[in-house]
Amino acid sequence: MKSEITSHKTHQEEHLESSDLLTDIVIGMSDGLTVPFALAAGLSGAVSTSGIIVIAGIAEIAAGGIAMGLGGYLAGKTEQDHYDSELKREYDEVENKPDVERQEVQDFFKSIGLSRDLQIKATEEIAKDKKQWVDFMMKFELGLDEPNPKRARNSALNIGLSYIAGGIIPLSPYFFIEASREALKFSIMATLVCLFVFGYFKSKITGVPVISGAFKVMLIGAMAAAAAYSVAMLFK
Repeated sequence: MKSEITSHKTHQEEHLESSDLLTDIVIGMSDGLTVPFALAAGLSGAVSTSGIIVIAGIAEIAAGGIAMGLGGYLAGKTEQDHYDSELKREYDEVENKPDVERQEVQDFFKSIGLSRDLQIKATEEIAKDKKQWVDFMMKFELGLDEPNPKRARNSALNIGLSYIAGGIIPLSPYFFIEASREALKFSIMATLVCLFVFGYFKSKITGVPVISGAFKVMLIGAMAAAAAYSVAMLFK
């Protein structure tokens, strides 16, 4: 029985880590495909050679990857700090207001339909171990799961690298084609295909209709690039 419980717990943890990874990739890749694509398209409307676009694109990808990674790190750190703060508060309340905390545990068991005798027995059983008691309150009163202590670091790397990987795609034709508007044609084709594929898998993961979701992601990227190109042509 114990091994089954352990196996189930391990499975849940792997699932949660996998979910975090997918979330990070979606965040990084979606911006990585769209922002450098719009930048390259805008510059293609203003300059005729690809050299400047390559330099500007690389600078943007580097800056964007760092900024996105830092944002992921700060989000993960904030989540950890919030959990630690609430954990400290719960330990304090269990220590100084045990009767109030016992009543809250009993109220929870009442809300799920246990008889009064079982409510009292279950509450007393949980209250025997302070750590178990606090963990119970964190989970069922506050709805907080303990974050992975490596979450902030992992999130920064996952988002930053995903942004860089996505940004290289729209920029890559400019490495090989000197004429910027000719390179733009290949950049559009490559990026729109990648946006469609990315949107398809993103929609599949999130449970929305895959074809409409894929077209939606592709359309957003196309609109951003078209807007940037139009502005560049307007002020050229």
